[in-house]
Amino acid sequence: MKKTDHKMHPETHMTSLGYDPFLSEGAVKSPIFQTSTFAFKSAAEGKAFFELAYGLRDPKNGEQLGLIYSRLNNPNLQILEERLAVWDGADDSSVFESGMAAISTALLEFLKPGDLFLFGNPVYGGTSYFINHILTQFGVNIINFTAENTKDELIEMVKKTGKQEKLKAIYIETPGNPTNAIIDIAMVKEIAEYFSTSENKIPLMVDNTFLGPVFQHPMDHGADLVVYSATKYIGGHSDIIAGVVSGKAEFMARVKGLRTFLGNMANPWTSWLLMRSLETLKIRMEKQSYNAQRIAEHLVGHPKIEKVSYLGQLEEGTRQKEIFEKQCLGPGGMLSFYVKGGEKEAFKFIDSLVIPKVAVSLGSTESLVEHPATMTHAEIPFEEKQYLGITENLVRLSVGVENHEDLIWDIEQALEKL
Repeated sequence: MKKTDHKMHPETHMTSLGYDPFLSEGAVKSPIFQTSTFAFKSAAEGKAFFELAYGLRDPKNGEQLGLIYSRLNNPNLQILEERLAVWDGADDSSVFESGMAAISTALLEFLKPGDLFLFGNPVYGGTSYFINHILTQFGVNIINFTAENTKDELIEMVKKTGKQEKLKAIYIETPGNPTNAIIDIAMVKEIAEYFSTSENKIPLMVDNTFLGPVFQHPMDHGADLVVYSATKYIGGHSDIIAGVVSGKAEFMARVKGLRTFLGNMANPWTSWLLMRSLETLKIRMEKQSYNAQRIAEHLVGHPKIEKVSYLGQLEEGTRQKEIFEKQCLGPGGMLSFYVKGGEKEAFKFIDSLVIPKVAVSLGSTESLVEHPATMTHAEIPFEEKQYLGITENLVRLSVGVENHEDLIWDIEQALEKL
């Protein structure tokens, strides 16, 4: 894109930012740089590149890290990360081979044995397992809270542990998977600042997978790091496994540093596919949100539906509605609802659907339906699932880009069989 003083919107940048066609034979789309290593023009250049890569010296005026090895950097990865950072207003972005690679790398960088970790519930099942079974195995102390907790309650929870000086990171997923419960990002940021010191700045990490990066910008509300399963809306076609961490430079340098030595960065082909997907991200998510809103309107008050959990149907005057209006830009395409009955009725409804695929994951062009209690959140103890609202009659629907009238017809005919 030619240089201009006009401030472009993120979706405009997704087609060309970071790529010069005339450095690649005029190819309008970036080639796939399928190489493990890169040649230096001289031994001195190789030395200079490694000095920057390992932080052995500060860069000279205008000096940037050159291409060395695809575990460190790759043109496809660099272009992709520059574009992703734009969406969240981040200083930098880091792309991984999976969402769990992104989440685990970020958490491992900021937590060590004996530290205290505060996180919001519910979270994705894989995240829950990593926190409750892996971090604790490494000696990290964990405490969790829900969207219902107030600032004062959270401060008291941390103080009661007697380890408040050991609090090193806070993690929330909002909206939460699978119930769509939303947590006030700005309020949790106040918690991070309350316990932070000049020697211990506590990062607030926000998993923005359900709404972002189109319908929520966590950094605008105080987040230091934003996490995504890029498999979902960013990839958007059920053909990629990837994860993203974007955020402030001081924290991103640490995340990228650990990624280098864990070796879990996205490969060139995955990076290229994600660049392709970013070009249609906004129009896909807007269509999915439109469809989900129409479906939710149909389900509210339906005689065979107990409750609908959708951000576009939050009750006026509630705390959830207040938070939504403050920090969200749209309701998104994730819809959860409780059929009347239990597991038997939920399964019958799911198996009677014609259009959605019965599959986990979300955010793709096709609609996907699953049963959280026995699938994505199966490892969570029964009592905790009940407390979080992940009950046997809960169905999660990731709404695709199909015609909304067809989806409503399909849902209605499946409900009629209950």
